[in-house]
Amino acid sequence: MTKKDYHVVPGESSWAVKREGAERASSVYSTQREAIDAGKQLAQTHKTELVIHRPNGKIRDSDSYGNDPNPPKDKKH
Repeated sequence: MTKKDYHVVPGESSWAVKREGAERASSVYSTQREAIDAGKQLAQTHKTELVIHRPNGKIRDSDSYGNDPNPPKDKKH
């Protein structure tokens, strides 16, 4: 089984948490902060990565919650 990352993506007037490869969103929220918090819990539970997108769709940030063979060198977390 391959691990599929979770993405926080913009909608028309909302933010969604969507699993990579899924057609529909796992959940929808009114703010990006709410979507990030929910996506973080899902990513931690499934030991995957959370990819956060900007309103224009470009990647803003990502966090790995699994067994990362190449852990980041930043001190963000």
